[in-house]
Amino acid sequence: MPHPIMFRDDDPYLIRLRAVALAFPDAAEKVAHGRPTFRCPKVFGMYGGGTKAADGTPARRLEQSLLFKPDESERSALQQDRRFFLPAYVGAYGWLGIDLTAAPVDWGEIAELLDASFRQLAPRRTVARLDAGDRPAELG
Repeated sequence: MPHPIMFRDDDPYLIRLRAVALAFPDAAEKVAHGRPTFRCPKVFGMYGGGTKAADGTPARRLEQSLLFKPDESERSALQQDRRFFLPAYVGAYGWLGIDLTAAPVDWGEIAELLDASFRQLAPRRTVARLDAGDRPAELG
């Protein structure tokens, strides 16, 4: 049985996030588990998620959030910021989430978070294209 769709195409956060994520070389969007994912071909970003309680039950849903794999050197600093959370399912694999509704969104920061995630998960040749200037406008 397929997962129900858990997003709206007219969501303004998703519209802007798509523009940033799909500007990375070879990036594509695919719906998985009812949510948009951004791939290169591995997933480097997901829209929407949630947290789990200590007993494993869902604690809260964060529909307007970005899940990403941070650079390990940045993880501790990010976790000190109340906008960031440990997402259910993928948090155990090094991923973090940022609640896009917790404060005004700095889209340059979002592009940097996606950039770090992309660099860890994209093929080397694709990262080389990024370094050669094939990059999202928010990254300059």
